[in-house]
Amino acid sequence: MSARTGTETAASADEPVQAPSVFVHGGRVLPAVSVDTYNEELRDDEGFIGDRASRRAFHAILADWRDRLKERGEDPFGDVPMEEISKSKLDKMLSSGDPVSAGLVHTVVEEFAGELTTVIRRFLRLDTWKDTQRIVIGGGMIGSRIGELAMGRTSIMLAADGISIELAAIQNDPDEAGLIGAVHLAPSWVMAGHDAILAVDIGGTNVRVGVVELNSGKRGDVEEADVWKRQVWRHSDDEPDRDEAIEKIAAMLNKLIDRAKQEKIKLAPFMGIGCPGLIDEQGFILKGGQNLPGNWEGKSFNLAAALSAHLPKIGGHDIFIQVHNDAVVQGLSEVPNMKDVEHWGVMTIGTGLGNARFTNRE
Repeated sequence: MSARTGTETAASADEPVQAPSVFVHGGRVLPAVSVDTYNEELRDDEGFIGDRASRRAFHAILADWRDRLKERGEDPFGDVPMEEISKSKLDKMLSSGDPVSAGLVHTVVEEFAGELTTVIRRFLRLDTWKDTQRIVIGGGMIGSRIGELAMGRTSIMLAADGISIELAAIQNDPDEAGLIGAVHLAPSWVMAGHDAILAVDIGGTNVRVGVVELNSGKRGDVEEADVWKRQVWRHSDDEPDRDEAIEKIAAMLNKLIDRAKQEKIKLAPFMGIGCPGLIDEQGFILKGGQNLPGNWEGKSFNLAAALSAHLPKIGGHDIFIQVHNDAVVQGLSEVPNMKDVEHWGVMTIGTGLGNARFTNRE
């Protein structure tokens, strides 16, 4: 059965569908879950609601408080530019003996948690997000101490508002969750008899490519999937055009394909790709790709077709490529950990705020 393509602002399903959408980009019914909605773009007078809880928003809050301290001559960062202030540096400041440094970080985390609380409240008002029992938070920030504190403070604020919902960090490494989730895009029979698949996670700042070992159980489940090898490219530093970006991603994949062949890892002729935006059945990015290098949106560019032109066959077969939203794919990495709930969501704190809501399938 074909997947739905969603509304103007988001991809959301109006009614349950029973059969999985096999070999459909942006599929609504996957082997383990139904994708109730993704890529919701809620707005207020200032723009997208999700932007209030993005990595950029966190840095904007930090910059604002630095300016306030500079007026009093107390900026603990001195002349260090904002782009050089890393998560690890902020984590160290939290435990430093300098009360101003630690206080600054705590203040920023508190304000950011307030923004994240507001965003979650707005999402939970949507029909497609009602009855959500758990939200997993992903993105690189959540792997740091400041990210953990922000999530914990958000949980307390939501509870104070009478909102009963559990927040949890995505358990896989932030650099690997968007790769591991790709194994849940296709039914197990597609990968039967193989050791691993290729996966790509395209973000507004970085591109990650990897070989994901299936570690399939006796019933063909892939709950123990893990990244064997991966490469990361920070495309925002190089500022390539679209064609250059595709060629670079293909080169990274070809290198991994050769490495897997040398190590006698049997790759399935399948690759899952997560990328920002609303994805239609043919794999076109309808909207939401504004942070990607070049113009990736619209019917003039097909990501799967563009990459296929640069890739070899595997086992005598063309590589089947399945494209879905990056937040959806990152969320899918949590499928093995969501068996105790029915309705759950994911929010990824990155260049923007990725989002998706799932219902487990029996």
